[in-house]
Amino acid sequence: MKRLIAFATLLIFCLLTKQTHAQSKPRFNHLTVYVTDLARASKFYTDVMMLDTIPEPFQDGRHTWFKLTEHGHLHIISGNKKDQPHIKDTHICFSVPSVEDFIKKLNAEKIPFESWKGEKQQFTLRVDGVKQVYFQDPDGFWVEVNDAKD
Repeated sequence: MKRLIAFATLLIFCLLTKQTHAQSKPRFNHLTVYVTDLARASKFYTDVMMLDTIPEPFQDGRHTWFKLTEHGHLHIISGNKKDQPHIKDTHICFSVPSVEDFIKKLNAEKIPFESWKGEKQQFTLRVDGVKQVYFQDPDGFWVEVNDAKD
C-alpha cells in the first residue's frame, strides 16, 4: 500500500511538473520590420497583405502594429536610413486559401513575384503539394504566400 501511495504521489508530481513546464514554454509574440517609409510600408501590409492594424502604445508616428494571430503581431517601425538588400531565405510567410487568387491581387497591384528558384511570375509547387510565391515588400523584405492548410 505504501508503494502504491508513493507511486501515485510521484505520478501526480510528474504530471504537475509537466503541466508547469508546458505553461512556461515560450510562444511567438511579434516580428519587427525596420523600414524607411512608415506610410508606404503600412499601406503595403494593409492593402496587399490585408492585415488589420491594432493599437500601438508609443503613438509617436514611428510605429504601425498589425495582428497576425491571437497573440502574434507584426511591428513596422520607421527610421531605417536606406534600403538594404535582403535574401529570400529570411522571409515572413502567410497562408491563403488560394495562391492563384492571391497572384491576381499581386498582378492588379503590379507587384512582381517569383518562385523559390527565382523564376519570374511563377509559383513553386512543393513536394507536399503546397503552392508558394515570393515577392518583396517596399523595403525589400521577402514575403512568401502559400496555400498550406496548417
